[in-house]
Amino acid sequence: MRTAVSDPAAARRAELAAFLRARRADVRPEVLGIDPLPGRRNTPGLRREELAAAAGVSVGWYTWLEQGRPADPSPQVIDALARALQLDPESHRHLRRLAGLAVPEINHMTNGVGPQLTRLLDTLEPAPACLIDLHFDFVSWNRPFTTIWAPEALPADRCNLMWLYFAKDTAACMSVGWEERGRRLLGQFRAAAAEHPADTRFAELVDALTNESDRFAARWADNRVEKALTGQIAIRRPPVGIIRLDVTELTVAAQPSLTLCIQVPSRDTDKEKLRQVT
Repeated sequence: MRTAVSDPAAARRAELAAFLRARRADVRPEVLGIDPLPGRRNTPGLRREELAAAAGVSVGWYTWLEQGRPADPSPQVIDALARALQLDPESHRHLRRLAGLAVPEINHMTNGVGPQLTRLLDTLEPAPACLIDLHFDFVSWNRPFTTIWAPEALPADRCNLMWLYFAKDTAACMSVGWEERGRRLLGQFRAAAAEHPADTRFAELVDALTNESDRFAARWADNRVEKALTGQIAIRRPPVGIIRLDVTELTVAAQPSLTLCIQVPSRDTDKEKLRQVT
């Protein structure tokens, strides 16, 4: 039965029902340590009664969900169903969306950078390039980036773009127009932190930066936000002078918590200067 487009709530409930039925068919009761209920099994996977028992909900209430009827499931119940259905993080988030609930925080651990991304960073030379995660922690970088910015010299728990800009004098002294760049960078960091208010890594970084850097503490009180940090930066590098770089940020589709930051020489003369210092 088709649901009228004019009723988006009913359409979403229908999608939720179809999703639950499909995922229930993917799970065998033995995998959950459930003794299969006796009798002939006409379909693969769990029966409704088995899934309801595994999730700790009543069969009648769960049946309402699979029938697309209004039920207003709580986050606790949806999360219990996700565990019983053994959903991966992306499917769990999808289940929450279909139930009309807030999407849970993504696990931002990157589990390392694959060889494809490492090769990509290398092929971008001579442009400095790095990968940062949601918290602006440096995850990986290429040779020109480490020559210019030296992220590996930062403490392991402070290998972070914000720390580089606000807690180290090197970046501020080297960057032309540091004040504007720093303001925009902090605004972008604030916007990211606001999207994840329960993320303890953001809170820890803000406290540490406030204690470490008067510049950060003063600007954090401005409450300005920025969404993207594209544009041009200029750095001073003796003996070649000023190098201008065009900054581009790209989200990594395979690992959405990662951002690829590329600093491309603006002109051929900038490229030549960059080659000389890297």
